Formats: sequence, structure tokens, C-alpha cells
Amino acid sequence: MQILNKETNIDFLKLRKFAMVLSILLIVGSITSFFTKGLNYGLDFTGGTLIEVGYEQDADIPKIHDQLEAIDINGAVVQNFGSAKIVQIRMPQQDHIENAKVGDEVLAALRSGGETVTKRDQSFVGPVIGEELKEKGGLAMIVALICIMIYVALRFEWKFSVGSVIALAHDVIIIIGFFSITAVEFDLTVLAALLAVIGYSLNDTIVVFDRIRENFLRMRKGTSEDVVNTSLNQTLSRTLMTSITTLLVLLALFFYGGQTIHSFAEALIVGVFIGTYSSIYVASPVALLLGVKKEDLMPPEVEKEGEEFDMP
Repeated sequence: MQILNKETNIDFLKLRKFAMVLSILLIVGSITSFFTKGLNYGLDFTGGTLIEVGYEQDADIPKIHDQLEAIDINGAVVQNFGSAKIVQIRMPQQDHIENAKVGDEVLAALRSGGETVTKRDQSFVGPVIGEELKEKGGLAMIVALICIMIYVALRFEWKFSVGSVIALAHDVIIIIGFFSITAVEFDLTVLAALLAVIGYSLNDTIVVFDRIRENFLRMRKGTSEDVVNTSLNQTLSRTLMTSITTLLVLLALFFYGGQTIHSFAEALIVGVFIGTYSSIYVASPVALLLGVKKEDLMPPEVEKEGEEFDMP
């Protein structure tokens, strides 16, 4: 079964100016939100304590907040974790309680109302480790983009390389903006998802670029815009099939995978949409804007031995 006929003839580049304006607005909005609101960093980056407790009955979240405030624990995030009887408590580092005693203090406070509460899990991340993870995560993305630029420049041409890296940076910025605007927790799983999105989006872009290179060498007539449009149409069915099948898996993870990978799946879902869009409306139009043409992809002519001695 095919989603689209092989012979689609959609004029993608007709909308490239509109797409450029849309991308600029999304990037500006994402950057503005990042610098004004920031990100809702998880304990992986901020440091603090994560405690998971279980109740015999459905947990009363407002009451748990009151019990924690009674022992001067402020800024805690309390939420159900996979079940109404299981609660996850995220707390920033408490200066008035030793880290080793936080779990016992919290458990005693939760049992003060007569409920039967059991501690299921507890973990602690220091603020120094959190800052180090944040720095190394950012460095990992920068290194990935640089390596991708070098790889694409060697395999294709520097104009394609710039187009692919701009498209990837576009995807990462918009996903970060999404997490900033929605205030969804940004933890290590989201950082891993960002790196996965870079790989996914690059794969789509490379497929399109490879077809553009083939068509530049195959099509004798037509402008650069015609070649790019033809290539986008030829790869459209493959692009949609890849995106749809990937989304089906991610939606299953989002709804049934549990709270632990909820943010991870959410980042990838946004990334699939943005990555599919950027492989069509960002990477290729940027290469065209830089003036890519057939001659850029032609192998250099090799002068035959003794050619300079040939008589006219």
C-alpha cells in the first residue's frame, strides 16, 4: 500500500518564503522563551533528591504538599507516578536537612497522618554533578553538529553542509523552545532525545540530498529549483512512511511507556514533526539560497597525460 503515488508533482519551493518566515518566528519565539522563562530543569541538572513512595489507598497530593511544608520542605514537586497509589517527590537540595536523612524525614512526615506509606526508591544528585551534566550535554550537541557539517561537506558539497547544519540547529532550538514554553521537565532523557532527533533529521536530509545530487547529474534540462522540487517529490513517500511509522512507536511510548520516559517520548514526537518539516523546507532551500548548482557536484576534470602536446 502506498500513501502517495510515486509521480507526485508538488511545488514545495513555492512555499519556501512562507516557510522561512514561519521558521524565523518559531526560532525567535523559542529563543525569547528560553532567555525569559528558561527551562524546567529536572534533578539531573539542578541537583536534589527524588523519592518514590507507595500508599495503600489513592494518595492525596494536596495533603502531601502540606505535610512537606510542615517540615520546612519547600519547592517540592509532587505527582502520581504510573498509579494513583504511587507518588514521586522531587525536592531541591535542603540546607536544613542532611542529604542522608532527607528520605527518613519525608517518610516520617507522610506517616504523620496515620497512612501506611512505604519508600520504593530514593536517589540524590549533587548540584555540582548537575552543572557538569548540563555543560557536557551542551558540548555533546555542539560536537555532533560540527562532525555532521564536516561529514556532509566531504560527502556532498559545503553548501549542502551548511544547509543540513542550519536545519539541525533549527530543530534543536524549536524543541528547546517547546520545553521552555510548556514548562515540561527537561532532564537527561530529553537531552538524549535531542541527540536522537539530530540523527533522525539528518537521515531524512541526507536521503533528500542524495537524490538531489543524482538528479543534478541526470537531468539535463531544468533549473536548480526544478531539480530540488523533483527530488523532494521522489523522496516524499519514503519520508512520510518513515515519519508515520516512527510516530506510531513514539505515541505508544508516550501513552503506555510510563512517567519515566514521558518527556523523552514527547521530545521525540515534536522532533519527528519538526525534522520532517526542516528536511523539506529548511535544508534544501538554504542550499539553493547559497547558490548550489550542477557544476558544484561534478567531479573535477582530470587532464589526460600528454594532452598538452596534442596538435590542433
